[in-house]
Amino acid sequence: MTDILDAIAEQGEVSIGDLAERFASSAATLRRDLTTLADQGLIVRTHGGAKAAGVLSELPVALRDTRFGDAKRRIARAAALTIPRERHAVALSGGSTTAGVARELVNHRDLTIVTNSLSIAWVLNSFPRLKVVMTGGILRPQSLELVGVLAEGTFTAVNVGTAVLGADGFTAEAGVMTHDETEARTNNAMVSKAVRTIVVADGSKIGRTALAQMATTDQVDMLITDVSADPEELDRIRAAGVEVTVV
Repeated sequence: MTDILDAIAEQGEVSIGDLAERFASSAATLRRDLTTLADQGLIVRTHGGAKAAGVLSELPVALRDTRFGDAKRRIARAAALTIPRERHAVALSGGSTTAGVARELVNHRDLTIVTNSLSIAWVLNSFPRLKVVMTGGILRPQSLELVGVLAEGTFTAVNVGTAVLGADGFTAEAGVMTHDETEARTNNAMVSKAVRTIVVADGSKIGRTALAQMATTDQVDMLITDVSADPEELDRIRAAGVEVTVV
């Protein structure tokens, strides 16, 4: 169903015939999928197809978890290996890839995790050896993140050794981006107090732009991505002084 949402986001409105040709799927299956998406408020059914319900540039977190799963797991494992085994404070932004990093920290000890993500806090609840600090803030339903001045205040009140930042887009020129400007300000506060910042992003995010900047390229120490990333954009990011790891 994420492919259907992508198609509607690209075109604004699609017919079942268009989708059947694009995905080699039956009309009956597509009708069921469209009904499910419409019931979730993600699209609006039309006669013979569907159209976007508002802006579909950002997938809900539950659907993002299903996309590029293998790449995100490799990225998460590589990011976790960069976290010291001794006492250390880590800030994690919301997102499916950063949630994967959280899962990979199960064997670490003496870590303090600071996050504004309800999803990540729930994952870490299973790891009693890890100390979890949640920010305050306003709940953003699309990403299950707490944002706004209370969240920003928490991040600026603490010092962390490593900030792990997910992204909706990253280019050498525009930096690290997300679709929501309030989320961007919250994550910028997180980055501003970190000794180092690691961006974890699958290849589809590299070379892509989004509405709001979370961090400038010179605020990023390392990018961890996968082999599907645009190699020319990776070269530009390296030239800007970012260490790039491709998994």
